[in-house]
Amino acid sequence: MTSEEAGGSSPPSRYGFGPYSPRWLEDFDEAARRIRSLLEGEIVTVHHIGSTAVPGLPAKPIIDLLPVVRDIGRVDDRAADMVSAGYRAWGAFGLPGRRYFTRDESGVRRENVHVSQEGNPEVVRHLTFRDYLRAHPDVRDEYARVKRAAFASHPDDIERYNDAKEGWIRRVEAEALRWRAGESRGADV
Repeated sequence: MTSEEAGGSSPPSRYGFGPYSPRWLEDFDEAARRIRSLLEGEIVTVHHIGSTAVPGLPAKPIIDLLPVVRDIGRVDDRAADMVSAGYRAWGAFGLPGRRYFTRDESGVRRENVHVSQEGNPEVVRHLTFRDYLRAHPDVRDEYARVKRAAFASHPDDIERYNDAKEGWIRRVEAEALRWRAGESRGADV
């Protein structure tokens, strides 16, 4: 039984916030290798998402990974392997079709793993938001200001930190999806 199924919530993890670090790319590569090994045979690809995937964007130094798999049901069969490797299994954790895992070291969150099946629209949403921030430095910098203000207001409460960014993220995700639709037609929106 996952913590979500048991009615629990994510345990508090200490977190920091700082300037972009090229080290995050190395951290992603290491984590992606670990995930590929644990979910061998199921992985289609592993994407680096979240703020640590956007050069120049300050962030919590937590690597967000988006493994895309052939069959999400088979991930449930491998959850025990993930737990044995130091991950905590959260089930869908509020997003149907996702399997969410976290990995902490000494009480500090290091990885969020958002496993999705091929074809899940959440994959496109995550990648579009990341790509939009990469392609629009002015929007990236605006997000940096939002994140700094959220951290200044909630340095010890990651849920309130996330809540403080939510409205901005939803607005920009909508812009990003329109941009992606225009980009696919060859227009710059």
